[in-house]
Amino acid sequence: MALRGKRWWILGTSLVVVALVATFALLYGGTQNRGPTGNPGATDTAVASPAASTAETPTQRPSQAPASNTPSGAAASATLAAMSLEQKVGQVLMVSSPVTGADADSRYAVETLYVGNVFMKGRSTAGQAGIAAQVADIAGHISGERTAGARPFVATDQEGGLVQIMRGPGFADMPQAIEQGQLPAADLLAEATTWGQQLAAVGVNVNLAPVMDTVPSAAFAPQNAPIGAFGREFGYTPDLVASHGVAFAQGMAAAGVQATVKHFPGLGRVTLNTDVSAGVSDDITVRNDAYIEPFRAAVNAGVPWLMVSNALYPKIDAANLAPFSSVIVTDMVRGDLGFAGIIVSDDICDAVQVSTVPVAQRGVDFLAAGGTMALCTNQSLLPQMYAGLLTAAQGDPAFAAKVDAAALVVLQAKADKGLLN
Repeated sequence: MALRGKRWWILGTSLVVVALVATFALLYGGTQNRGPTGNPGATDTAVASPAASTAETPTQRPSQAPASNTPSGAAASATLAAMSLEQKVGQVLMVSSPVTGADADSRYAVETLYVGNVFMKGRSTAGQAGIAAQVADIAGHISGERTAGARPFVATDQEGGLVQIMRGPGFADMPQAIEQGQLPAADLLAEATTWGQQLAAVGVNVNLAPVMDTVPSAAFAPQNAPIGAFGREFGYTPDLVASHGVAFAQGMAAAGVQATVKHFPGLGRVTLNTDVSAGVSDDITVRNDAYIEPFRAAVNAGVPWLMVSNALYPKIDAANLAPFSSVIVTDMVRGDLGFAGIIVSDDICDAVQVSTVPVAQRGVDFLAAGGTMALCTNQSLLPQMYAGLLTAAQGDPAFAAKVDAAALVVLQAKADKGLLN
């Protein structure tokens, strides 16, 4: 996402530069805003080579969580059985905490509301030593009796370019994805392994990357506000995006960090950014679109996290935004792709795109559509989302069962990662 000096569409006019800088300042400046969105360890989830991944069809992959008759499955089931409803709700939430230091709201979320996962947001140049201390501080509040022994998934946004939350001594300056896409896939895998090792060294075990959105062309990129305008795309064809996105995920996997492919079913064709605009709609993408193929390749390769975009896709589901669409979340991600891992939302707290839905209802609607974990990058709003989920589960046994099912997927992933005591 860094503004690459030789790209004609950034150097074209001073007006474009000013507009991009203003957008960056609004979206990514300070610790109150997360970078745009939105890793299987080598011993956790095998990520096949790009060539191997394309050989497997979706029907060959399970659409449900792994069976509980495995050791990790039994541990996940036992942990779920030991949890209160409040703790189960906490497992299906991810709350933000400033990478420069936890604040009162993030501490309240994890200490009082049992939230079991944290997203390190903002920007820090403190390097590995300083950032590791902040990660350990907030993560240390997510364990023990509060979570029935389940330790947290700790995530961040480390794509490259301007979307690199963690910098300073011990962190490489990662190029933007459009530059990563020019490397041979094997070289990108090696680079991503190093970047993943740097994250693992500070206690991060989930990276909300890579971007698997395909921007149609270099000419359209400046108009594509969330992706192309910042060079977040690996390239302009689904094949290139698939090969390099999978390579990036493989590198994270080799370092023991779980990758998250985003933003399903794609943001490469829109012109507005869901973080700062409402009415963002992709009027082109269809259910079996070629631009979905990079996500299919990643799922077939074993990537364990998938993020759903906040856009509307009227040719797929005209009635519901993507995170609240069972057609997209359940029928397509679980069904068409056969994905069995964690389906995480994009931010559904601060995103202007979802502003017409009450905060308390957003997590409910996401889980009702088949989602696994709701991401809230405004910790001051998290209590509303938590209360909405808890109230809905207390009043509706069918929804309570959805919370149980989602929490079990999370706990299974934690068991596989060694995060259950």
